[in-house]
Amino acid sequence: MKYYIGVDLGTSAVKLLLMNARGAIEKIVSREYPLYFPKPGWSQQNPEDWWNGTVDGIRELLSGIDGNLVAGISFGGQMHGLVILDEADQVIRPAILWNDGRTAAQTDYLNQVVGKETLARNTANIAFAGFTAPKLLWVREQEPENFAKIAKIMLPKDYLAYRMTGVFCTDYSDASGMLLLDVKNRCWSEEMLKICGVRKEQMPRLYESYEKVGTLKPEVAGQLGLSCDCLVAAGAGDNAAAAVGTGTVGEGKCNLSLGTSGTIFISSDNFRMDGHNALHAFAHADGHYHLMGCMLSAASCNKWWMEEIIQTEDYAKEQEKIGKLGENHVYFLPYLMGERSPHNDPNARGTFIGLTMDTTRGQMTQAVLEGVAFAIRDSFEVARSLGISIDRTMICGGGAKSPLWKKIMANVLNIQVDVPQIEEGPAMGAAMLAAVADGTFASVKEAAERVVRVKETISPDPALAAAYDRQYRKFAQIYPAVRELFPKIL
Repeated sequence: MKYYIGVDLGTSAVKLLLMNARGAIEKIVSREYPLYFPKPGWSQQNPEDWWNGTVDGIRELLSGIDGNLVAGISFGGQMHGLVILDEADQVIRPAILWNDGRTAAQTDYLNQVVGKETLARNTANIAFAGFTAPKLLWVREQEPENFAKIAKIMLPKDYLAYRMTGVFCTDYSDASGMLLLDVKNRCWSEEMLKICGVRKEQMPRLYESYEKVGTLKPEVAGQLGLSCDCLVAAGAGDNAAAAVGTGTVGEGKCNLSLGTSGTIFISSDNFRMDGHNALHAFAHADGHYHLMGCMLSAASCNKWWMEEIIQTEDYAKEQEKIGKLGENHVYFLPYLMGERSPHNDPNARGTFIGLTMDTTRGQMTQAVLEGVAFAIRDSFEVARSLGISIDRTMICGGGAKSPLWKKIMANVLNIQVDVPQIEEGPAMGAAMLAAVADGTFASVKEAAERVVRVKETISPDPALAAAYDRQYRKFAQIYPAVRELFPKIL
């Protein structure tokens, strides 16, 4: 029996999954690592921590398994992070992450001076503070000595692939979020590289997510307890990998991810763009395309509320205090790290509104869950405006483990919500991509059809969905009303 390793390189931890050739999970392990906030709104990590966590995790994953039976490894990685190496292959500075907000000036420059039309023409997207191109401009302006040292520019998961194989690579789905890729034509944009002062030789070679990029270097194979013949597939950005893991492959399929960030992911056989650029137009891990709306703080809002504010880790007990749904008079804007889709506002902040003397702890907890659902609906409404009809979605991520939150999501969006039998998102998708690269499955679509099963469906209640529709209309008025205040209180 062959095995495949899926590596989910997340923001707080790396999760490693061992899948057999039939698509069954044999074992899962994880390793946490630090996240640094050196200044308000900044978010950084040390790539060496990713590597050490991955190596240590794979060793545990293989305990009791013959490493020679592992045929492939692939990745689902946190997107947009800037990893820069010098000529000696040493990391120049800590990686600037997807949820880092330091690039407001560079983002404005790209959108206002270079111009959104130019960006959209070259990349199918506009600049968001979390994207990689604004980070490059920030390093060029604020750390010119580091910018001058750059020999290789890569994304977080690609650092792992490079350490494993020595191959300088990335995939189309992850590269789509750099604002350096011509997404429609699947190649680096010469004009965007020039705008950012980057040479093409500093950029990795592009692969489809399911393509083999190489095999393990002998010393790495020995370190991991694997064969030198173990292939490494390019992998995908975390959301595209999660979509594969939930079977969101093919025209019009949808996946919601309630992880640290929150996303709505709509797969498409053909390239399409949101003319207002509220949704990202990216390549998909199946060789096709997708539209995606991404909010920066989703399940992390609930984690913040539970652990930092009311100081408990008993999430289920707190949710038991929540009363009737659809009647809460408290609203929460979930913009704890600024916001991406659809507002593109790094200055946005979390906000409670509607508090009164009789507001309860349960109502505030409920408002956090509902606020995330309403913010997801913001992107959902953009998709609807494009004529995209969605009547059901898959759901994954840590927040999807909450029955209450799934019920709220189904009714706020007023669609069927399917829960996959295996809820391992990016790690599962990554293992499936490795299996495709090895020929166990003929295509990503075949892998999805053979591996993914639905274990539960949550259907909306018409009366509750109508109540939530009325509440959403009120929620949608709050951000426009307070938007101008945010820069003044920073």
